Amino acid sequence: MLRWRGLEATPGDLGRTVVTVGMYDGVHRGHQELIGTAVRRARTLGRPCLLLTFDPHPSEVVRPGSHPAILTSLDRKAELVAALGVDAMCVLPFTPEFQRLAPETFTHTVLVQHLHAASVVVGENFTYGHRAAGTVTTLAQEGRRFGFTVEGVSLAGDTSADGEITISSTYVRACVAAGDMEAAARALGRPHRIEGVVVRGERRGRELGYPTANVESPPYTAVPADGVYAGGLVILDPRTGASVRTAPAAISVGTNPTFQGSRRTVEAYLLDFDGDLYGEHVGVEFVQRLRPMTTFAGVAELVAAMDRDVGATRAITASAYGTAPRPGAVPGPG
Repeated sequence: MLRWRGLEATPGDLGRTVVTVGMYDGVHRGHQELIGTAVRRARTLGRPCLLLTFDPHPSEVVRPGSHPAILTSLDRKAELVAALGVDAMCVLPFTPEFQRLAPETFTHTVLVQHLHAASVVVGENFTYGHRAAGTVTTLAQEGRRFGFTVEGVSLAGDTSADGEITISSTYVRACVAAGDMEAAARALGRPHRIEGVVVRGERRGRELGYPTANVESPPYTAVPADGVYAGGLVILDPRTGASVRTAPAAISVGTNPTFQGSRRTVEAYLLDFDGDLYGEHVGVEFVQRLRPMTTFAGVAELVAAMDRDVGATRAITASAYGTAPRPGAVPGPG
């Protein structure tokens, strides 16, 4: 998949394109349906499918200090949309100047002059331009003027115990913030993942027999609620950000209250792994919350709980990450 940042870097040989526009944070099931519509339209027309997204999140520019938690890094977003069949991704810097563009200026400058849109596919609630004055209706009117078609796609829904809900990035963020990783996964179509670099921590886990990878993620990352989770750790290609290898992991999110910690960390204990991950760019995937973060009376009680956490992780991740439970064996390393 072609990928570039800024309109001035747009390849000159793209020809006319089918463009879909949005933040696409999370690339959840609703996004997948919308992108799938754009890809099918592109294949029918024999045109490349181009996804236009923005960085930073527009909320931070429109309302400084309101930056939402981010569900997917740009590298992860690129990996996910490429798997859906997108041919090119343009990341447009969302600046105060860009925010002030009139809707018709956005249409003519971005979609027509630079991206050569033959067709535009967006969500039915899509807005654009200064003060979000542009809508799907105005975009269709401008499309008739400039020679491209417009399709507004209905938002995807999901049925849960609470009834029908609309799948959105806001909904997924709420699930993650509550530690409901199973609901988040249903909306995403996969486990929620955060990414970061493995850094040196206090090495307390190694002393307890459970060495962990301390993962430092970028600001605004959507980190789940404090607690212990079953999931996996993904080693990423440092050049492309693509997934290289995945291993099951028991994951702790919180401040280590048993040791009077104050800094919130994400630490992953890899099952049956012996190696050095310092400096590696990794992803941490959250499958299921095992328990809340707890203050234990002492180290022995903490280690017993960690034994149980690892045993539960081994069972839960057996199918997802290719490990098998070990009946009768003491969980974790010897």
